[in-house]
Amino acid sequence: MASYLSLIIGCILVNNFVLTQILGICPFLGVSKSTKTALGMGGAVIFVMTIAGFFTSCIHHFLLKPHGVTYLSTIVFILAIAGIVQIVEILMQKFSQSLYQALGIFLPLITTNCAVLGAAILCQQKDYGLVKSTVFCAASAVGFALALLLFSSIRERMELSRPPLCLKGLPLTLITAGLLAMAFMGFSGLGN
Repeated sequence: MASYLSLIIGCILVNNFVLTQILGICPFLGVSKSTKTALGMGGAVIFVMTIAGFFTSCIHHFLLKPHGVTYLSTIVFILAIAGIVQIVEILMQKFSQSLYQALGIFLPLITTNCAVLGAAILCQQKDYGLVKSTVFCAASAVGFALALLLFSSIRERMELSRPPLCLKGLPLTLITAGLLAMAFMGFSGLGN
């Protein structure tokens, strides 16, 4: 139990996918302009990354590893994640229209989020079991969502400021992302 708690804290705060491993930067910068869209994207990432972590771990342990074709994992994981997202989208549209409307455009966007693929590959490289892979992916997704929400709230406050003209827009956004990453470095002793 303590190892899982350490893994969860490590994934959320210490080894945050966006701020320390630089995975998922495109949605981090693109969707973080408002807290509402960041919340939607964060929820969708948590949902999809947890499911994808479970299924890619099953594929790795029950299909690729026994047949000695783990070198195909990247291609197989990409196809599996894309398939999972499509199946989830179809099922949501059919059975839960309200959840489908809530996730909206964010569900198809997750297919191209490299954090989902990165989590699956990291689980394979660390040879995590089925439960540990699912916990790792879920906690990593929560860390992604936390960073996204924090960054979006900072960006909303920055809209009210008047920075120098040379820093306005993307330069100030990247500087702020760097400062947020440095703030998360303060947690580096927690997860070990």
